[in-house]
Amino acid sequence: MPGWSGLIPREITQTALDMAGWLPVVSVTGPRQSGKSTLVRNAFADYSYVNLEDVQTRAAAQIDPVGFIASHPAPLVIDEAQLAPDLFSQIQVVSDKTGAPGQYVLSGSQNFLLLKRISQSLAGRVGIVRLLPLSYAEVHESRDITVDQFMFRGGYPRLYDIDIPEHIFFDGYVSTYVERDVAGYLDVRNVDAFELLLRLCAQNAGSLFNISRLSSDLSVAKDTVRSWLSILESSYVIFRLQPHHANLRKRLTKTPKLYFYDTGLLCYLLRISSVEELLQSPYLGMVFENLVVSETLKRHLNAGKKPELSFYRDDSRIEVDLIDSTDASSIELVEIKSSQTYRSSFSRHLTKVGDMLEIARGNRHVVARVESEFHTSECWVNPVSSWLLRE
Repeated sequence: MPGWSGLIPREITQTALDMAGWLPVVSVTGPRQSGKSTLVRNAFADYSYVNLEDVQTRAAAQIDPVGFIASHPAPLVIDEAQLAPDLFSQIQVVSDKTGAPGQYVLSGSQNFLLLKRISQSLAGRVGIVRLLPLSYAEVHESRDITVDQFMFRGGYPRLYDIDIPEHIFFDGYVSTYVERDVAGYLDVRNVDAFELLLRLCAQNAGSLFNISRLSSDLSVAKDTVRSWLSILESSYVIFRLQPHHANLRKRLTKTPKLYFYDTGLLCYLLRISSVEELLQSPYLGMVFENLVVSETLKRHLNAGKKPELSFYRDDSRIEVDLIDSTDASSIELVEIKSSQTYRSSFSRHLTKVGDMLEIARGNRHVVARVESEFHTSECWVNPVSSWLLRE
């Protein structure tokens, strides 16, 4: 969109700085092109900076990791750190000598490799910062954008840095992701099947995770599908929302639901090409639910909290879309509806489940595309815009 330029401040910046004040190493992970390099260079502007994407720099780090760390004293930011695996052991040795906080900041696009290296060498010494695509609250702060526009466009920063059509950005994004981050883990003949898996995941967003069905649709073994889904999760494309477990006299589902971290990518994979098409699409309810769940997740992560999110579904098909237990003293129950008109039937399951779980009526919510907030005898009804802008 013309005129959308300039750096959008990231809410998670303070969390990253806090981590650096507590621990020797900070690792910034997140999906490709979520703004990790921009974050570390701005938040840690007084640190030295090296990027291992540079061929000569990478070669020096790979050939002589001891000498490389010795010649680049802390405090140091290492971007694309996973490209030189032996650096991690040397960082451990050097950072352990003083134990001082804030010595190294590590960032990288291939999260499954980065986190593997960290778990092998730096466990207990590193603070993990998960930088997801921009939230609606972050974009809204500096751009004139509606929730519907954001739901279609998503939160990848480049979409707001320059005026690039969404389909052009996501064509390149998916190709780059598959070719650079995933292809090395797949048999060549399975690359097309992996891309098909991406689209099948999109068609099943908000639904119960059915690996058997995905395996059948792809004609690929279940274990292979599991490993591919693990790659999608570790690279922050999809996540699983776990079912709520409570000590009730009811059989609760044990199957998680699948969601995307970014609704722009979700819309692209669903071949939705405009806001207007999204609003007329049979997928609107699914994409809207994904938006509310993923934005709730971002809000907690950006505040430095570990999200404790789940959903409720029992054998009577009673279901509530979201249970937010992040604040254990004030658990919230949320039903998500894409309708612009509130109906009393929306809160029917909120009442049953809220009473069973003993959740206060003031913490029961319907989030919908209504114009204004109001209260019924059963719950609060929240416009999605105000829900997404909560602090």
